[in-house]
Parts: sequence; C-alpha cells; structure tokens
Amino acid sequence: MQLNRSINIVDKANKIIKTVGSREPEDIAEHLGIIIMPVHFTKQKGVYKVIERNRFIFVKDDLCPEMRKIVLLHEIGHDVLHKGEAKMFQEFSVFDMKNNRMEYEANSFAAEVALPDEEILEYLYEGYDIETVAQYMRSDVNLVALKVANLNRRGYDFCLQDSKSNFLK
Repeated sequence: MQLNRSINIVDKANKIIKTVGSREPEDIAEHLGIIIMPVHFTKQKGVYKVIERNRFIFVKDDLCPEMRKIVLLHEIGHDVLHKGEAKMFQEFSVFDMKNNRMEYEANSFAAEVALPDEEILEYLYEGYDIETVAQYMRSDVNLVALKVANLNRRGYDFCLQDSKSNFLK
C-alpha cells in the first residue's frame, strides 16, 4: 500500500512539472488557481485552506527563499493530494509526519517536485552524503532524506539517514 501511494505521489508530481513546465511553486500555484497570501505567522510556516471553493496558501511572510519554496510545495501537495479532505483540516499539528498521513504525503510531494531525480542521483552516485546534497541543492536535509527514502521505495538502495519529522514546524 505504501509503495503504491508513493508511486502515485511521484506520478502526480511529475505530471504537474510536465504540464506547468516548471518546478517553481508560484508557477504551479498559478496554474492550479491557488492564491498565495503572505501572513505574519508567529510559529506556523504555512497552511492550505479552501474557503468557499477558493483555494489559498497562507505562508509566513519572513521565510528564507529556500524554506518558502519547500513550504509552498508542501501546501500545494495538500491541494493535489488532499483537496477532498481539505474541508476537514483543523489547526492540528501541521507538518507532523509521525502522526499524520497527509503531512507525510505533502512533504513527499514537495520532495518530488523540488528535487529532480537526475540531479539528486548524480550527487548520490558521486558519494555525497545527504547533508552535502542538501547544501548543493539549496534545500533542507530532511527533504533530501525523504527524497532518498522515496527513491529507495522505487527500487534504489541508498543508505538512509534519519530525518526530523517536524522540520517544517
């Protein structure tokens, strides 16, 4: 079941990238009709909400560009994967992957869109560790670790590193 769901996420991410012609979250959101609204959150980094059939991503207004991209892709993941369930979203532990399937899946979607297979595989085959790959790809080490886990589910055999499940908190 987990493998099938993972492949479904990869397929949806690749279809969006191909359709939009970009991995940039602003381009994807515009194509999907999602409105991005900067908000002065104190703790939360982002949230996806459907309000009267209008789709919004509220994103913390002072995030660094790399984290902003990850948060936007995570929230777009909710739109793509969980739109039907979005009406039930509450102010629960957003980004807590240990306890929430939807958060894990949204992070997985973000990893698939943000980190192209070819590029990450090149770094891994050259022997770079996950931290170095994250630095070179201007991403978060936890997102890279998640991408490597996704690659392993698809048949690769890379050494996995533990990642923090709450890295977007």
